[in-house]
Amino acid sequence: TFALAVAQRAEAVGDDDYAAVRGHGLTDDEAWDVVAIASFFAMSNRLANALDIRPNPEFYTLGRQSPPPSDR
Repeated sequence: TFALAVAQRAEAVGDDDYAAVRGHGLTDDEAWDVVAIASFFAMSNRLANALDIRPNPEFYTLGRQSPPPSDR
């Protein structure tokens, strides 16, 4: 919820949002990390979209394929 707030309405993130993440056990340093990561992803996605940059096929499929069936 906090990361989404940063991504969707960063200008409105305030004391209540920080109180909520502290209520979940995050420290101020960990909240900073959430803000930094959400902001970085937003920036990199906007750059990639605006410049029509597509990931290479190996990266794009990373984590998107089903694991092979087990022998069990």
